[in-house]
Order: sequence, then C-alpha cells, then structure tokens
Amino acid sequence: MKNLTLENITKACQGTYHGDERLCDREVEGVVIDSRKVKPGYLFVAIDGVKVNAHQFIPDTVRAGALCVVSHEDLGETDYPYILVESTGQALLDIAKLYRDSFDIKVVGITGSAGKTSTKEMIASVVAQKYQVHKTLGNFNNEWGLPITIFGLEEGHQVAILEMGVNHFGEMRRLSSVASPDICVITNIGVAHLEFFKTREGIFQEKTQMIQDMKNGGTIILNGDDDLLSRTAPIKGVKPVFFGLGDENQFRADHIEPLGLKGTACTIYLPNNSSFTCTVPLPGIHMVSNALAGAAVGYTLGLDNQEIKAGIEGLPSIPGRNNLIKTEHLIVLDDCYNANPVSMKASVDVLDMAIGRKVAILGDMGELGDNTRELHREVGAYAAEKGIDLVCGIGPVSKEIVDGAVKENSGTEGIWFETKGEFLAAMRDVIREGDNVLVKASHGMQFTEIVEALQTL
Repeated sequence: MKNLTLENITKACQGTYHGDERLCDREVEGVVIDSRKVKPGYLFVAIDGVKVNAHQFIPDTVRAGALCVVSHEDLGETDYPYILVESTGQALLDIAKLYRDSFDIKVVGITGSAGKTSTKEMIASVVAQKYQVHKTLGNFNNEWGLPITIFGLEEGHQVAILEMGVNHFGEMRRLSSVASPDICVITNIGVAHLEFFKTREGIFQEKTQMIQDMKNGGTIILNGDDDLLSRTAPIKGVKPVFFGLGDENQFRADHIEPLGLKGTACTIYLPNNSSFTCTVPLPGIHMVSNALAGAAVGYTLGLDNQEIKAGIEGLPSIPGRNNLIKTEHLIVLDDCYNANPVSMKASVDVLDMAIGRKVAILGDMGELGDNTRELHREVGAYAAEKGIDLVCGIGPVSKEIVDGAVKENSGTEGIWFETKGEFLAAMRDVIREGDNVLVKASHGMQFTEIVEALQTL
C-alpha cells in the first residue's frame, strides 16, 4: 500500500518497532482489524472489543502471513515484527491519516443526524458520472469504520466520499482530522444521540467540528431548510452554500410532483441560473433534499447539468434504506437499518404516498436520552396525523408509539408487541393482502428478520 512501510507506520503512530530492521522499508499489502481477514503481507491492528481481547488472535494472524502486528500490549521477544503503541485505536486512525495524505484526491465529508448514508449514496451516484469514486461501504463511519474505508483507496480513485457518524463530544475531530475533507456536507441537526449531546445545539456544535479540518479552499454545503444549519456563519473564512426547498437556497427544487412509491419528479435550480427537470427514483421529499445535496457536490466538482441529472436518476436502492420490495401480495418499504425521530417521520411521509392500506411496523429508537418516551409518542401521533391505517409497535418503548397513534386519531389502529417474536407469530393475522408496509427501527432491533418474513406471505 502506497507509503505504508513499516518505518512510516511506526513514525505515524509514534510507536516502537520490534523486529527485523531489514523489514522496515517493506510496504504492507493491507491493513485489517479482523484477524480472520489477514492475508500474506498484511498489517493486523489488534483493537480490543467490549468482550474480546484481539491480542489473543495475534498468533493466528502470524500463521496467516501477517507482515507485522500493531499492539498496545508489550509482547516481549517474538519471532515476528510488531509495533508497540499506547493505543491501537488511535494508531489505526494515525495510519489511516498517513495513507489518506498519500493521495492527491478530492474528499467529500458527510455528517448529520439523519440521512447520512442515503445522502452519501446520492452524492456518489452523481459524482461517479465524471470521476472514479471510492465511498464508505454501508455505514462504516466511526473510528474503526472510517480508517477501514480509507484503506480501500487505490491509485485510480479521483474522489473519496466519506461518511462520519458520532455520538459523543470529541469524536468528530478524531474522524475529520483523518479525512481532511475538501467538501463538507451536513444533512441536518436532529435529535439522534440526545442521550449524550443533551441538546440540538450540542449536536450542531459537534457536527460542525468537521469543518475545522477542511482543507484550504474547501467548500461548505449545508441543508438550508434546517433551522440551525441555515444560520451558520462563515467558518475559517468560508461562507457556506445551502441546499433545500426554500427559495433562499442556492441549490433548490420546485415543481415537486410525488409519483407515489415510484419516486418524485421535480425541477432543480443551480447557482448559475440554470435548471433541469428530473425524477428522483426513491420516494420521499427527503430524497429530493438528498438530490439537492448531490447536485451541490456535483456542481462544486465541475459536473454539468446532464451529468448531475443522470446521477440523480440512476441512484440505486439500498437494502434497509428506503428499499422498495414488491412481493406477490405486498409492497414492503424496507427502511429498517436504523432510526431516529426525524428519519422515522420521513419514512412515514413516504408510506403516506402509497395507494391502499398503509401499515407502519415501528420499533424502538435508541440513544434519545430523557425525552425517549415523549419522542416515541410524537412519532405515533405523526403517523396518526398522516392517516396511517395501522401502527404496529414492537419493543418495550414502542408502546409509546402505539399510544401516541391511537390517542391522536381514533381512525388509526394500534397494536403493540413486546417482542419481535410475538409480532412474527401474529403476522399472518395482522398483515392483509395488498398492504403497503413500512418496516423501521433502530439497528439493534434487527428488523431485517421482519422484512424477510414479510416476503414469505
């Protein structure tokens, strides 16, 4: 891997090299934190998990051909090279920073309370119309996932699109200092992770830390429809540009025509006074906002209108994220990868576009702090306001969703299941032929099992 010699790696993570000095100018073939993925010539970084000490797998990695190991434990005299560091977690970030800086490419950094991954996919689809793109896989967006994504960079890549997710103060700078973005995109400031940030203003403070590590001459792209982001003053001398539905945004949309679950038609306007019509292929007004973010990044990187339009209209669906599944008997809106109040309401909006009976299968949302029950009730009330026919709440806290739905509107039926198993046992009695079914919950609820079960009906 470019620039990743054992000597450079040792210097980057301020470690101490133990082993054959003749190997110091050798470049590693790959960097992994999963011992099962080690191949000959790889570097294994032993990061301990909550329940597992990764150092116990070091002998396995050596047998698999690892060139070197990074350890925060003194391994003593060994017959293989290792680099002793104070923290293997920090070492992973330091090595990723070394590797990222060896590439002269544009980096787009994306963060926000909701919609990071779907926005990343939209931006990638647009930018790929002109450039070779490397992007975060799935939601590999934390202090382990971001480095692993960066290690996937190759010589042919021209633009890297990196998602960054945080849930504690101080995490963003550790990520953004590695990513060093040229373009900073923030989707919104919601209420995810309030358990740790306490207020939306706290979330705003942490998310905008990404901009502190933006490269000179960079671009700040913010959601101008968000009340906090829209008031953002210039940072590091750079005035933000805004995207959104409001007329005051430089990248905006109008003539918005919902096409049901087939997507949304709209006209997109750019700062050069040009415009184009397009169809955003995934349903929901929030996907129009994502398209505008994609247009803003594409415009910044020099794409023309036709390239931006092609990227928006060519957006693929992603399992677990607004993924429309048509079965013989149902239409399933699979949005079960994760959830917070903002994204859950957005998914209810999408379900509201369906023709026929509308069923929302909603599970617990995590990390909402002291307002957890109130925020769950608000989602239920919102579903009732939108006229959702049936709300199924699954999980201890989701009883609040059902209570909110039934209380607000007697026309909405509500059924609560304490466990996923209880719902699955009753599913055939609850779901009807021709239903439009939304499935959404926090990732830990593992609602993919429900999505799979629905496809058997």
